[in-house]
Amino acid sequence: MFSGNSQPGFLLLDKSLGPVASNEEAIQILTYPNLPERIKRIDIFLGDKIRASLVSRQSSNGLDFVKEFKSGQRRYFCRSFRLDTVGKTTSLQAALLFERCSSGTTALAQIGQDFELTQREQETVEFLIQGLTSKEIALRMKISPNTVKAFLRIVMVKMGVSTRSGILGKVIGPAG
Repeated sequence: MFSGNSQPGFLLLDKSLGPVASNEEAIQILTYPNLPERIKRIDIFLGDKIRASLVSRQSSNGLDFVKEFKSGQRRYFCRSFRLDTVGKTTSLQAALLFERCSSGTTALAQIGQDFELTQREQETVEFLIQGLTSKEIALRMKISPNTVKAFLRIVMVKMGVSTRSGILGKVIGPAG
């Protein structure tokens, strides 16, 4: 049975994108709906799953991973970290972190549709929800802080609010 907890999954990959180490949550996320104990060669299964489902289709070098991953009905943010060698030669290539998308994220997608937000406007709002400043959002989106402010002004107009807090209120809703 799939674990009910929402602990993040963590996975270390070697240069061929095969698993080197992981926690139980990552195994459950990647093998669902199969039971991990019923898979004979879990390392091969996981390697195939990673290459087929997690490597971005636009990746030219095989080291760009998808940002979101679906396992059953659950959605996960997939954060990837490239690992560089320090001193000793290592076969480690990357680390992947799977964090379950909250219902707030689902609400954000619905808000995006309701207010006809573009993908970039929605991305800006997502970073705003995470508490990032315009400068931090700009760094993540690889745009200027002024462009971030312009996106936020457009979102405010579309949502009929006049502040960043107003945007958050529309997305998150009233507390309580």
